[in-house]
Parts: sequence; C-alpha cells; structure tokens
Amino acid sequence: MSDRYTIARFTKDDGHFELLVKPDKALQYRMGKISAISEVLAAETIFSDASKGTKVSEESLLKAFGTVEPLKAADIILRKGTIQLTTDQRRKMIEDKRKQITAFISRQCVDPRTNLPHPPLRVEQAMGQIHYSIDPFRTVEEQAKEIVKMLRPILPMKMEQVSVEVYVPSDCAAKAYGAIKGFGTLKREEWRGDGSWYGVLEMPAGLYGPFLDKIGETTRGKAEAKILS
Repeated sequence: MSDRYTIARFTKDDGHFELLVKPDKALQYRMGKISAISEVLAAETIFSDASKGTKVSEESLLKAFGTVEPLKAADIILRKGTIQLTTDQRRKMIEDKRKQITAFISRQCVDPRTNLPHPPLRVEQAMGQIHYSIDPFRTVEEQAKEIVKMLRPILPMKMEQVSVEVYVPSDCAAKAYGAIKGFGTLKREEWRGDGSWYGVLEMPAGLYGPFLDKIGETTRGKAEAKILS
C-alpha cells in the first residue's frame, strides 16, 4: 500500500472489514479533529480484502453493523478498528509518544536517594538501554508504568505524591491561584478575610521543584510553600 492510501481494519465475530483511506485524514478523524468522513475515504466501499477489491455483502454489513449504509459502517471501522500507519506517521507518533512518556516519568517520579526528579534527558537516556517498544496508540500513563518497572535496576526511581501547604498574600493571591491549581489537586483551600489564600495541594513529587519556581515567579517571591510531613 502506498503512502497515498492506507487500510483501516475491523473484525467482528467471523466478519473482517476494510476501508481504503487517506492516512493523515484517517488519523485526524480518529482523534476527532475532523468530522466529515467523506474527507477520509478513498472509496465509499466496505471491503473484505481491500488489496484485492473484494467487497463485503449487504448481509454481512447488516449482521456486523446493523446497517447496510457504507458511511455508517465506515464510521465504526474508523473509530473502533485499527488504522495501518505509513512509515512516516508511525515514526512521528512514536517519537511524540516517547517525549510524552519521558516528560510524564520526569514529573511523576523522583530519585529515592535525593527525593529530586530525574531530568528528562536522564530518563530518555535510560530508556534507550531497555529497548522498550512504544505503542503509539496506548496511553502515556499505561506505558510509563511499565517502563518505570524496567528502568528501576538502572535508574532508581519511585512514583510519589506529596502534600504541599501554600500561603499567598492578598496582593498576589488572585493572580497566583490559577497557576497553583494547575500543578495538582486541591485538598483544602481558604480565602481569608484579608484577601490572602491558604491551601493544601497534592501533586507528583517531581513537580515540587517546578511548582516552587512558578509560584516564586508569579508572586515575586512572596508566597510560602512547604511539604507536609
């Protein structure tokens, strides 16, 4: 199959269904970036074998999809089936997913010897030693947890949440509030009578350092924060 067209596949019970699709458009449709299925299909035909041009019978369509309308069946195939990627698509998606996983591990994990996060470059270099096959369609969190288990013998790490107590004075509380919420889950908060703000925020241990930098910048060093023991 050329890079101009690729195949989307779906199997249900004993039926096998294929579409001939435009690869970039098919991925955009799968991710909800476009809604017009006509932009995706190279042909409004459901095949049992697209490479041979073998069409599926209306009886098979009705049994598998509850309709004989090709576009309705095509929507299900694109959303629930598998899309054959071009070489460039797969390479780009894997690289993007690798960067997301690296960032996730750096945020979520700390070195148990120092309780500091591992820099993304260190995580990336360690990942190069374990030869983990990244799946572009599986979630970042799911794969990151598997990778962490494989990395521990060569890069000590633990996934840990910390509770951080924060106080922001009245003259910068409103400005800092949005930035604070973006780092974790608020467990407690209190707007005080003088306009100041107090809260307890739960976050990945690896985000504590960046959190201090951010609120220090936002409040010009006026905020106070500490990890609760």
